[in-house]
Amino acid sequence: MGFANAQKVLAPDFEALDRAAQSPAVLDALDCLRIAITMYDARGHMVYANQHFGYLFRGLPGREALMGMSYGEIVRLEIESGEIGPAMLLQGVDSFIAARCKQLSNGDFRPFDITLSDGRIVEIKSRRTRDGGSIVLWADVTAARQAFGRLEDAIELSADAFAFFDLADRMVVCNKEFAALYGRGVEQMKGIAFRDMITDAVERGRVKVERGDKAGWIERRMDLHNAPAGAMTLETPSGAAYLVRDRRTRDGRVTVLTDVTDGRRAEAAFAEQTQTLEKTKAELAQSATYLADLTRRLDVAAASADTTKTTLLRTMSHELKTPLNAIIGFSDLLNQMAERFTPEQTREYATLIHAGGQNLLKLINHILDLTKLAAGKFEPKPVRLDVSGALWVAKDAFAERATAKSIEIDANGCPAGLMADVDEAAFGQMITQLMTNAVTYTQNGGRVTLRAWVTDGRVSLSVADNGPGVLPEDLGRILQPFEQGGRSTTDHEHGAGLGLTLTKAFAEAHGGALAIASEPGEGFTAILELPEAR
Repeated sequence: MGFANAQKVLAPDFEALDRAAQSPAVLDALDCLRIAITMYDARGHMVYANQHFGYLFRGLPGREALMGMSYGEIVRLEIESGEIGPAMLLQGVDSFIAARCKQLSNGDFRPFDITLSDGRIVEIKSRRTRDGGSIVLWADVTAARQAFGRLEDAIELSADAFAFFDLADRMVVCNKEFAALYGRGVEQMKGIAFRDMITDAVERGRVKVERGDKAGWIERRMDLHNAPAGAMTLETPSGAAYLVRDRRTRDGRVTVLTDVTDGRRAEAAFAEQTQTLEKTKAELAQSATYLADLTRRLDVAAASADTTKTTLLRTMSHELKTPLNAIIGFSDLLNQMAERFTPEQTREYATLIHAGGQNLLKLINHILDLTKLAAGKFEPKPVRLDVSGALWVAKDAFAERATAKSIEIDANGCPAGLMADVDEAAFGQMITQLMTNAVTYTQNGGRVTLRAWVTDGRVSLSVADNGPGVLPEDLGRILQPFEQGGRSTTDHEHGAGLGLTLTKAFAEAHGGALAIASEPGEGFTAILELPEAR
């Protein structure tokens, strides 16, 4: 087949398309749309309008009466019938009509918003047809414009500098404070790509760059901006300092800059932290009451429970009392001497308080989970889960900690598609506990190996390290609550000893099992078995 014949075969049959477009079925379909469609010939005279056009402009005569009228005549009729809001006509009727007609006469295809007298906002879009005519689409965008307007009003009320970027990383909206930091007007900022914005700011000296490393600063700022969440301090040549926070959203990114120059934000953060601390104290007091009751119950248990009670009391003394003393000490120090501390010192102490509270909360949550499991009140909600995929995700999650100790994590023994029926949240806790143990106890330059396989309707996975290992007499003991395997020279250096206990209990609640194996100097292996997905 020659090129000319190929063109004839591939060329669309425009006459057939025209006949199809004029069929009753197509016209009925256009009348069902919730958007108005009008068509104009090459002279700009209306040749078609669907039913929704009449709904949009209720003061106009029926669409049959509009056929043959020019676009300019229809616009004038909109004005005379009172459809157009007064604010649209401030520059004069003729100016408004001319602006509207530009969409057809000059091929200006940019959307055109008009406000109607009843407050509705209509977006008009036009496109040329192959015969020189035009198709005009009319959409009621009142809700969308009002929502965007409320967003603009809200961020203007913010004391922080605020900006939102779309998925293409271009500026959608910002407030005056944000634009002022970059020496621009709000409208000038819209549509600018984030990289172009910060590059321009650096080149114009709007940002203080240490040692003149402009390119390095730009890349660090881009890395922070592209991360799911991050924060840094930005300084200006005038000495002002801003805390910069970037967050990923469902449809773009948000950037917020908070002025921390005079420590006002640090004082607010301290006050908020104090309130949080008081709440944490109350929650800890309530938890202490619960733990006391739990201890009394352990008193009436078997002989093995007596040992557990003693261990519980010893662990609580260290794991609760010591961090709580630190929290109270730092908070009292800040409360009595807040005015003497710099914002950096305040943030440091607040961070230590927060870390202590998080560790206590983690311990309490583990105890509560273990209690729920022991009481048979945990009800798994199994879903089909790719075990190998979860192990690869865990490898990535622990990559930073492993790299810090020069530990290699090998997940090549995890083939894809091994599906298990397991509660997703519980499985996540089990994997996290096993990975935490492996990375924590493996020595610098060591290796952690992940494997997964299927045997007799069971999906098995193993987490093995080449760390110092555990003595044979300790293997049974470390599966009990609050027991550790002696792999650390300090009893409580690596936690309260609940990780393996929780993992074993969660596995058994699914009808699975946890097995461990180790030899001194030969590393430690944990094998988790779960039901294969049906």
